[in-house]
Amino acid sequence: MSLSTSYKQIWAISAPIMLASASQNIIVLCDNVFLYHKDLVDFGAIALVGVFYLIISSIGYGFSRGGQILIARRYGEKNFSLLGKTFQSLSFFQFALALLLFVFMQYGAEYFFSFFINSPLYLERAMDYLYPRSYGVFFSYIGLSLVALYTGIAHTKFIIIDTIIMTVTNVVLNYVLIFGAFGFESMGIEGAGIASTIAEIVAFVVFVIYLWYDRSNRKLQLFQKLKIDRVLLKNVYSISFPIVLQAAVGLGSWFLFFSMIEKYHGSRSLEVSNLIRNVYLMLSVPCWGFSAGINTLVSNFIGDKKRQAVLPLIYKTAKMCLICTLVVSVPIIFFPEIFLYPIFGKNDMSLLIEAKQVFPVLLMILVVFSVSAIYMNGLMGTGETPLVLRIQIAATFLYLIYIFLVIKVYTLDVKWAWATEIFYWLFIFGVTYYYLSRKRWHHKRV
Repeated sequence: MSLSTSYKQIWAISAPIMLASASQNIIVLCDNVFLYHKDLVDFGAIALVGVFYLIISSIGYGFSRGGQILIARRYGEKNFSLLGKTFQSLSFFQFALALLLFVFMQYGAEYFFSFFINSPLYLERAMDYLYPRSYGVFFSYIGLSLVALYTGIAHTKFIIIDTIIMTVTNVVLNYVLIFGAFGFESMGIEGAGIASTIAEIVAFVVFVIYLWYDRSNRKLQLFQKLKIDRVLLKNVYSISFPIVLQAAVGLGSWFLFFSMIEKYHGSRSLEVSNLIRNVYLMLSVPCWGFSAGINTLVSNFIGDKKRQAVLPLIYKTAKMCLICTLVVSVPIIFFPEIFLYPIFGKNDMSLLIEAKQVFPVLLMILVVFSVSAIYMNGLMGTGETPLVLRIQIAATFLYLIYIFLVIKVYTLDVKWAWATEIFYWLFIFGVTYYYLSRKRWHHKRV
């Protein structure tokens, strides 16, 4: 597939990835919505354990993004034999990593959570979710290798179908297992963990069947004799590890944010912040898609020796991302009672009313985020992942200082705590724009 810098091409690549790249966000969002209507204690617990599992997911997603960059580069070079070996190495690496994290979640997570959660009830509910949820990590991680493959070669149409299958499965099973429909026992937050794991298994099986019967991938030599190539593994690791740390640092700061809210502002502020986070996750879906799309486009263009097109490409993608984000966000931010009621509506609307006070801040966050994330991921697509990591670590350091002062020292309200996201993304935009403009990445080889 020949790529261009047209808006149509950018949309064709990014639109399907919007769902695929946000698949874990969609699952956590579904779990949150059902638990919101079931039990506010479960809803508070999922705020903490949900962010934690997003960190686990981001580790696999980060390594898949590194593999995606390498696959896109090999595809641009038309080096299909090496592309197939890269995919095999990525899949093997993802499985080994999933096994390691599964053991941690089963045997070390409760001890880990005890340092961050004050309430014994929240801790118990968090573990009720995490233990069954941990089994899905194998299918999620290897499934992300498949997503990386099809995103890297810019064949993204089936990704959206598979994500829809996963979402529908999760919604149906959440209803059945959380509330106890069709003769099943009501399981609450534990049912959410089981439903999400089964949904990931179904999505993985469907994707493997598609891969096996897809004739268009035969030239990529995906099924050549399996041989673990240590050089390729090292290459995947070197590109991916900074992306993984970047995601872990970003989401880890969110985990600390929510644990500090629970410790110093209490359960009600935690529930309000979790509702805001869910709205944030919904409205940021376009940005996740365009961010993953720009990774593929930038890496493919560099592989095809078209470095001069990279900056215009990033600018156009950022422009499209901002427009899409505003189209989705503005109606929901200004009229939440109308657009959010079908999701978060109930007899007691006090939680939504309290959260609404923070929505103007959330709109400002989304505007800055939708542009900054594209430039950051554009720089990442050039192969400068260690540089992006350093930028994000610096931004996170400033972020943590801010939330410590706002939440613990001055005990300001939730609105001021959320405002830190604006400064976080402004800092990242300024630094990434500076480095892209200097064009040192022209000499980067991956």
